[in-house]
Amino acid sequence: MTSESAQLRRAQLRDFLRSRRERLTPGEVGIPGSGRRRTPGLRREEVAVLAGVGVSWYTWLEQGRDITVSADVLDAVAGALRLAEPERAHLYLLAGLNPPPLGGAGGGEVTPEMRQLLDSWAEQPALLRDRYWNVLAYNDTARAVMGFDGTPRNCLITFFTSPRYLAMREIWESAAPAVAAAYRSDAAHAPGDPEFRRVVAQLGSESPEFAELWARHEVGVPVQAVNALRHPEIGELFFDAITLTVSDRPDWSVVLYNPKPGTETALRLARLRNLRLAAPA
Repeated sequence: MTSESAQLRRAQLRDFLRSRRERLTPGEVGIPGSGRRRTPGLRREEVAVLAGVGVSWYTWLEQGRDITVSADVLDAVAGALRLAEPERAHLYLLAGLNPPPLGGAGGGEVTPEMRQLLDSWAEQPALLRDRYWNVLAYNDTARAVMGFDGTPRNCLITFFTSPRYLAMREIWESAAPAVAAAYRSDAAHAPGDPEFRRVVAQLGSESPEFAELWARHEVGVPVQAVNALRHPEIGELFFDAITLTVSDRPDWSVVLYNPKPGTETALRLARLRNLRLAAPA
């Protein structure tokens, strides 16, 4: 980071902390009133006491001085200032640390609006997954194409264990290292998270290929790669997969599968829809 950008970040940190401090009243944080105040909100020393840090240290932090900060101390300051989750992440960034993942530890109800979005992608597969790549919801085409049957699924485990993906061996082997590297990169945002550990442990016991790739410790971002599988009824399918983050739930992602141009995937999906319509109820 350049000297100029560092100074700008510290100035923003100073203004942010002061504004968060000034919006609180002593009564809101359980401090008895002490008569008329010259400035609005809490005093710096009051924030320091609430956070359990030294008054001088907090003063230096709010002044934007170049001091060492830790995640634990920032969390304490965030708690003292009653920061919402996006504000806490903003504090981390201004202090020069990587913010914790937004959105809590997963869970939450899949809204009717989200299900409607997936269903509106009716002619192609679409699904919703959480930060661990657990599948939260999917449309009927994804159910038919990927063999979902209502039991809990995880996109990483499905990719490494589903016969439909493994049947396209050459393409699968080409994509597998990048898939494992992308998952390690996502897991690095929440080190020690038990759900990431569970997924890795389960898949490592089921897939020697994954265990070997995971041991390489390679990291990377998701790449735009062909998503290929072989359906037992309609044959080989090729998709371009697009992953979109849900703005108000950044721990959730929508994955949309578009038929690869130049393949017969779109025609085969239409054939699959006809087979499903013709099937007895």
